[in-house]
This record gives sequence, C-alpha cells and structure tokens, in this order.
Amino acid sequence: MMNNVKIPFYLGFAMSCMLAPLLQGQESQQKSVFSDPKPPEVFTVPADANIPAAKAFERLKYHAAPKALPEGAVTQDWKRFLGPNDDATTGETKLLATWPKSGPKVVWEMQKGTGYTSPVIAGGRLVYFHRIEDEEVIECLEPETGKRYWSFSYPVEYRDRYGYSNGPRASAVISEGKVYTLGVRSVLTCLDLKTGTKLWQRDLAAEFDIADYFFGHGSCPLVYDGKVIVSMGAANDLAMAAFDQHSGKLVWGSKHEWHASYSSPLVKTLRGKPRLLVLMGGDTKPPTGGLLCIDPDNGEVFDAFPWRADMYTSVNATTPVVVEKDQVYISECYVSGGVMVQLDENLKWKEVWKAPEFGMHWTTPVQQDGYLYAYRGRNEPDAWLACYEIASGKEMWQEDLLWQVDMGGRESKMKMLRGSILKADGRFYSLGELGSFGILDLSSKGVELKEVSQLFMARSTWSLPVVSQGLMYIVQHEPGQMGGAGRRVICYDLRAGE
Repeated sequence: MMNNVKIPFYLGFAMSCMLAPLLQGQESQQKSVFSDPKPPEVFTVPADANIPAAKAFERLKYHAAPKALPEGAVTQDWKRFLGPNDDATTGETKLLATWPKSGPKVVWEMQKGTGYTSPVIAGGRLVYFHRIEDEEVIECLEPETGKRYWSFSYPVEYRDRYGYSNGPRASAVISEGKVYTLGVRSVLTCLDLKTGTKLWQRDLAAEFDIADYFFGHGSCPLVYDGKVIVSMGAANDLAMAAFDQHSGKLVWGSKHEWHASYSSPLVKTLRGKPRLLVLMGGDTKPPTGGLLCIDPDNGEVFDAFPWRADMYTSVNATTPVVVEKDQVYISECYVSGGVMVQLDENLKWKEVWKAPEFGMHWTTPVQQDGYLYAYRGRNEPDAWLACYEIASGKEMWQEDLLWQVDMGGRESKMKMLRGSILKADGRFYSLGELGSFGILDLSSKGVELKEVSQLFMARSTWSLPVVSQGLMYIVQHEPGQMGGAGRRVICYDLRAGE
C-alpha cells in the first residue's frame, strides 16, 4: 500500500523535472500545430463614437406597420442562419396559422444584390450580407421598418464558374455586440453591431492558401466560447480553424485532409460534452469528405466518418442533425443519400442505418416525436417530401405535394420542389424554391397542406425563412418571372391577433 508514503521534497522535485518534458509533449499535442501567418490589426470603437440613427434609403419600400406583439408572445433572436438552435426551429409563439390567399401582410421590402444569404437578428438590429456590383456589403437595419443604421462594404472579385450567383453564400452571424461575415472569396470580417465600425478583417484565402471551391467559400462561421470557427480546407491539411472572437488571431487549427463544404459547423452535446460537428467535402479529385467530430476547445479531431458521393461534381451542403442517443443524421443527394451515425464511448463514429432515398441537397431535416421530415432530392423534378423514423431508418411515407395556382388568369399546377421547413409555434412552415409559402400538418401517418400562398414567382428561393419578434423575413434571390419584382428581402407580419 503506497497511499500514505511521503516523498521527500528533493525527490519530488527531481521526478517533476524528469516528467516535465513528457508532460510538455502531451500538452503540445493538444495545441494547434498551425501558426498564424498574419494576425490582423485590431481597431476599437471610440468612446465618443456616434451611434447612427435609422434612416430610410432608396432601396427600401415601406408598406405598413405590423400588428402589435400579442400579449404573452414568446420571442427569440435569430443570430445565425438556422435560427437560435441551429436546427431550423425557433421558440417563437402566437404566430399566424391562417392568412389571405395573397399571403401574410408585407411590412417592408428592400432591394438586394446577389448572393444566397438570409438575415440575422439580435439586439433590435437586423443584419444582411450581400453583393452590390463589385462590393460585398453588410447592412444593419431596423427590423420593424427596414430603415438603415449603417452600411459597410469592401471590394470583391468573384465570378461563379457554373453561372450561379456571384454574391456571398454564408449569412452573417451576430454575437456579443459584434457582426461576423465570411465572403465568397474568404474574407472574414468583424464589425461593431451598433456603429458598423470595422474591428478586424482577414483575407483567409491569401493568408492560409485556401483551396478552390465549386461556388466560392460558403460555409457559415460559428461563434462559440469566444472563438469564430471557420471551415477552411487550406494548405497543410488545415481543415478547420478557430479565431479569437475579439482579436481575430488564430487560436487553433484542425488537421485533416478533407476540404470545406457548404455545410455549416455546429456545437452540440454528445457523450456528455460539447462536440464540434462539421460535414466536410469540397472541390477535390478524387472526391472526399464526411463528418468530423472535433474538440471545440483545441481543434483535436476525434474521428472522421466518410460520406461523400463518388463523383467529382458533388458537394456536401446540409447541416448535421443531432438526435437522441448521441446520434447524428447526415446526408448528400447525389449518390449515397443519408446515414445515421452514433458517437460511441471511445468517441468514434459507428453506422446505425442508411437511407439511400433520403438525401437532401442543402435543406435541413426537422425532427419531431421520433421522426425526421425533409424535402429530399438533388434537382427540382426528383424532389419530394418524406418522413423517416429516427429509431429504425424506416421510410414512413413520401409525398409530392401538388396544388393549383393562378398564373395571370391561367391555372397551373405548383409544387414546393426542394423546399425548406421551419418549425415554430407548434407547426411547420414551408417555403418552396419558387416562392410558395404554406403550413404543413406533419405526422408519421402523412402530411396535409393546411395553407399555401404564392408570395412571388422566382427561382432559387433557397434560404430558410427567418422569424423573430413575430415578423418573418423571406429572401427572393432572383428576379421574379413574368415581369415580377427584383431581388428582395421581404418582411411579413406573422403576428397573430387583430
């Protein structure tokens, strides 16, 4: 028995000297093996800085004031593109369950530039990131009126090689009074939310030698525990990087050969601790990618689960969905479809079940009562709504929703196609990629389309609706067909009541 043995001071000191190199070696393995090539210059907001007032501007059209918030309504900020829970759900209550055939009442609309981003909202400010002519533009608006507090811009050179939009793909993020954006050419920017002052900025592509992307840099940054976490795909197998939220300096890097995809990272609790999850898979030959599980404190990669179509022109774009029992659902839409994996006690992924027909292009499945619901499919013709049981992977049903719409005096059939689903106030709101908006009654037994309106007719309506303070924001990314309106951010009144 050695419990009560006392070690002399001089012997303890000698042992500590002998063990120090070993302990240092272990500690160094947890530290980032990547150095910061060019820490950014950091600016501060002057103590006497003027906080701009919200003002109308030429691209804004105001329609009518929204109703007052219903008494007792629960509201939440929307700080990141998939909402307060990073899963296409919000705790907002007392929202509309019915509306006129034309749709909910429009409060205001803003003409926008190119890009596929959605608004973010916090602290009574709405931030939208897009491209106007040859500049990436970050604008801060008053959520209820659309009036602008400030605008910040910088030059950008990018032309999409496949003919899609030339604007940014990653929505802004708001955290601790700061705004973070990641541009299509990998420019990472930090601004002060109240004044629009630039606090720091980095050109990640130039500094870290980031590999080419199919459609530009498009994975949304994640702000977690004082760090801005970015999918990279840079030289020397720098797969992920974390930058200090306030200084922009590199904190850690994750070493892995997979490149950044269009899926955004998130942190969820698995095996009792926070784990950083990201679905990788970029422009590589041969195509590689899959799900990484990473320690968000130091960037250590615990395990990698390969999941990528065996074809060069394919991307991983949906966000992982965490369900019960430390399980995660990931999918791609080109070949393999979806798979449920589980993180075991050794922090290694193991396959639970596969669903070859349940692969999403970019939308995020929503879950309720042990089931996943999503619009699956790669292209418009092969997209339909489906329900899968989480425990078994069994397909419960699939439905290709169809209804009639008036197309200028001519009745035409309409579908949601590759739609998005938002869960809010105990119901499912659905936005189709041509501007159709409705409410779905979803269960494991089937689906009923309870409400539907054609808000506009425009392609590429791919961003999830944003809901905050009872107002809904939908982005029309392309000009309307048949002489409709141009690209817009539209605010609708979704508040229930008189």
